[in-house]
Amino acid sequence: MVELRLCLVTDRTQTRGRDLTAVVGECLAAGLPAVQVREKDLGAGDLAFLCRRIRALTLDRRALLIVNDRVDVALAVGADGVQRTSTSLPVEDIRAIVDKRLRIGVSVHSLEEAVEAELKGADWVIFGPVYETPSKLPYGPPQGVSRLERVAATVRLPVIAIGGITPERVGEVRRAGASGVGVISAILSAASPADATRRFLEALDGSA
Repeated sequence: MVELRLCLVTDRTQTRGRDLTAVVGECLAAGLPAVQVREKDLGAGDLAFLCRRIRALTLDRRALLIVNDRVDVALAVGADGVQRTSTSLPVEDIRAIVDKRLRIGVSVHSLEEAVEAELKGADWVIFGPVYETPSKLPYGPPQGVSRLERVAATVRLPVIAIGGITPERVGEVRRAGASGVGVISAILSAASPADATRRFLEALDGSA
């Protein structure tokens, strides 16, 4: 899934006070191929309102929209996929609900979880945190590149690396087998999110 080579994971607390939808729009205009809306504190109504605004932008740019956890919101707004977390419904239950209307990604933090996600029918996995990063501290210490490499070598699914990813680290995680990278603060908190997006895309092109 080439669209997942760069996926912006949203966190509106990290935009330096800028409107999240506007920031996402700048990134999409710069070539961002995928957005995962991950605003865990929003209720269904507010989340759907945000996702619809972003959906209009992704459709215009032919980019993927993925909704974190909320299958109902993802279906309601016509998203492309849903990202399963440890507190979400099991993959098989999500598949029973969405059938082929949504692709399903699974966030994993170990080789065992990645293998299980593949067996259950996930379309991709997001693995991390690879490097130390404040946004991923609740999920434990960094996994490191060697564990990323084991996961990528074991499962046949696209593996997206997340956690402390910078343009300078793209080559390392791609050599370890990652199909793409998930990014939060390195884009959202940048002085120019659009320029940061372009730097990531250039690094990904250079590591292909």
